[in-house]
Amino acid sequence: MSKSMQLTLRPGERIFINGAVLRVDRKVTLELLNDATFLLEGHVMQVEDTTTPLRQLYFVLQAILIDPRNAEGARHLFHRQWAALSQSFKNAEILAGLDNIAQQVIAGRTFEALRTLRGLFPLEDSILNGNATKAA
Repeated sequence: MSKSMQLTLRPGERIFINGAVLRVDRKVTLELLNDATFLLEGHVMQVEDTTTPLRQLYFVLQAILIDPRNAEGARHLFHRQWAALSQSFKNAEILAGLDNIAQQVIAGRTFEALRTLRGLFPLEDSILNGNATKAA
């Protein structure tokens, strides 16, 4: 049996659950009683924010959660982009993160993969700005 999960949303906040977009008009706590694919609005990246390779990969991963009907195509795109990034980056921490992300996606833990990917953004920014010791 899966554990329930409680999510608290602020007035006007949106949540994406199994491809549906819900917006609440007041503070509310939702309890998900079964496994559901969801993404909080604060974690949704807009296309104009996909300015780096890892952010572009994030955008593809979020499509798996937001649009389950087209998830298979997004998974294929993810694997192609992941393979290209794994060849492009030289930084060991980024490469380890990419390997972890691939394992999470394969295991169906896309939300965790998004969290792992967000954690790599500061390092990627540093690399792209020429501030990392082991540049990509």
